[in-house]
Amino acid sequence: MSEISQVMVETALKNYIDPYLEKDLVSTKAIKSIAIEGGHITVSIQLGYPCAGMREEMAANIKKTLSSLKGAGEIKIDLSSKVAVHSVQQGIKPIKGIKNIIAVASGKGGVGKSTTSVNLALALAAEGATVGILDADIYGPSQPRMLGISDKPESKDGKTMEPLEAHGIQAMSIGFLIDEETPMIWRGPMVTQALEQMLQETNWRELDYLVIDLPPGTGDIQLTLSQRIPVSGAVIVTTPQDIALLDARKALKMFEKVNVPVFGIIENMSIHICSKCGHEEHIFGSGGGERMAQDYDVELLGALPLDLSIREQADSGTPTVVAQADSRISQIYREIARRLAAKLSQRGVDYSKKFPSIVIENS
Repeated sequence: MSEISQVMVETALKNYIDPYLEKDLVSTKAIKSIAIEGGHITVSIQLGYPCAGMREEMAANIKKTLSSLKGAGEIKIDLSSKVAVHSVQQGIKPIKGIKNIIAVASGKGGVGKSTTSVNLALALAAEGATVGILDADIYGPSQPRMLGISDKPESKDGKTMEPLEAHGIQAMSIGFLIDEETPMIWRGPMVTQALEQMLQETNWRELDYLVIDLPPGTGDIQLTLSQRIPVSGAVIVTTPQDIALLDARKALKMFEKVNVPVFGIIENMSIHICSKCGHEEHIFGSGGGERMAQDYDVELLGALPLDLSIREQADSGTPTVVAQADSRISQIYREIARRLAAKLSQRGVDYSKKFPSIVIENS
């Protein structure tokens, strides 16, 4: 029996391409340790993104890759995830309790952005991350209804607020502070101040990701977000129709101009499948999100169907990812979450917290 070396194991591991990083585990520095004893191999792998829904399948595929080694005995794969704090816009400090902020935007209303935001947040949590959602749509907050939250946030010190929780994620919205039917008749400066206060004065509890559900358009809130809030990156939600894509392109270009990376595009209401006969129809056109992704060299993270259950479940306060956790639609949301988190994991790591502050005093 030939003796297996660490170099042989590493060489074999280079043949396994991570389905979300689209690179081998050696080059991505995901291999933490390799132990070899009498032909038995134990590999410890730590990914930079949560992948609970795919962990067993990925470990099995890695084990299969290593089983080709001549003389290999028992193979054990220890696969875990750890989310790092990634770099943001230059000159903006991270917010206590939040590792990464992901902005979910759309150029126009009516494309299902808020529904996508909450299901994306829940999907990241289902994959094993600690997640929060901030409803930044001051004029038309949707998250209280979608999360089924009617409580008011508590303040233990009279200065800060505790986030509310539902379905395993933390949440904050102006809708928690006012009556559901009360209109917010505020000018731009008041709106942006409210956003900053909700973000900075909420006691977020060690979030891997905070998903910000932005209002549609490219106005005051979007500008405040890009100039004052540490954003790791953005996601654009659109439908396939030309008018929605036109506005989605504006949103994407806005993030480009303010140096916030766009991780990809989510095409919502991509196809309608008749519940009675199964006939498939592209009501809003087809391929628009994919063409836009190609035009701007970003990834199409996923496409979601126009389905009655998505709307019904969000309206009832139990979004699809928790209402029908094993459904095909939930699996699409979780696939999008993994792709998004993997792309974020390849961003530069923020080391600012690891360095001490140096103060020079005249003596």
